[in-house]
Amino acid sequence: MKIIVPMAGMGKRMRPHTLTVPKPLIPLAGKAIVQHLMEDIVKVCPEKVDEIAYVVGHFGEEAEANLKNIAASLGAVGTIHYQEEPLGTAHAILCAQSALKGKVVVAFADTLFRTDANIDENSDGTIWVKQIEDPRQFGVVKLNADGVITDFVEKPQTFVSDLAIIGIYYFKDGENLRSELQYLIDNDIKDKGEYQLTNAMENMKVKGKKLVPGKVTEWLDCGNKDATVYTNKRVLEIKYPNNIIDKSAELINSVIIPPCYIGANVKLSNTVLGPHVSIGDKCEVNNSVVRNSIIQTNTKVNDALIDNAMIGNYCQFTGKVQDLSMGDYSTQS
Repeated sequence: MKIIVPMAGMGKRMRPHTLTVPKPLIPLAGKAIVQHLMEDIVKVCPEKVDEIAYVVGHFGEEAEANLKNIAASLGAVGTIHYQEEPLGTAHAILCAQSALKGKVVVAFADTLFRTDANIDENSDGTIWVKQIEDPRQFGVVKLNADGVITDFVEKPQTFVSDLAIIGIYYFKDGENLRSELQYLIDNDIKDKGEYQLTNAMENMKVKGKKLVPGKVTEWLDCGNKDATVYTNKRVLEIKYPNNIIDKSAELINSVIIPPCYIGANVKLSNTVLGPHVSIGDKCEVNNSVVRNSIIQTNTKVNDALIDNAMIGNYCQFTGKVQDLSMGDYSTQS
């Protein structure tokens, strides 16, 4: 079984944090967003995942090595495929066409999820959805009385369904998916100027393929800073309800309010940390109160009151602020 992960986007809504690091590699609770996603998908797969195919821009050797290591940690081979132009979701998946064999999961790497449901192997495909109050900004599915998908509707401005597509899909026949994607390219079939996966799925449905919804209990977005800080909070609550503190961390006259993640060689002095804080390796925090925040690696925070913050790598910050977004290699006092 294979997982294809389209992640070539520039992550503009997450700037400045994506100027030096691809969005899916931003850490939450000590692991990259994409690693949390892969771990959660592997849990619901009915068979062993033998390949994770990442569709990327040119992220550099270090990022690609990190992606391969994530796959290896799950017992799979990581492969790298390039999307040179942003031509849509169908085009992105087809860039990893060598992985479109047998059973395939497609997972866009800016979302996390929780579900109690496994993949329905009696269907030709599963599209994970979440019931939401306002579906106007999302693609949605309509179902018949048997719970089978009858229609895909992109960003409906009048109500047709409240089941929003979250960006994770299972297909029993990867070769069939590849054929449908290639058909769109060969015939230049576009929607809003791009080749869309929903058009391929519509063709499958017309040809009699049975596509069903996989309902999730929680959908966590990492599309912008505030959403990512909230997702970090939920990941800590769900996966690590007690503090995770590396044994090399040095805590001097400091209080940790769970749940928090503290990486290797972190030094805290005269600080109240938490709840819902993730701090990466080699950070130093002095005389501060930090709540509901993500601090990446090699960063120093002094004399600060921070809440709802996201601070990058190799930063220095001094002062009081209730809401902060600070990219890598920045200094503010």
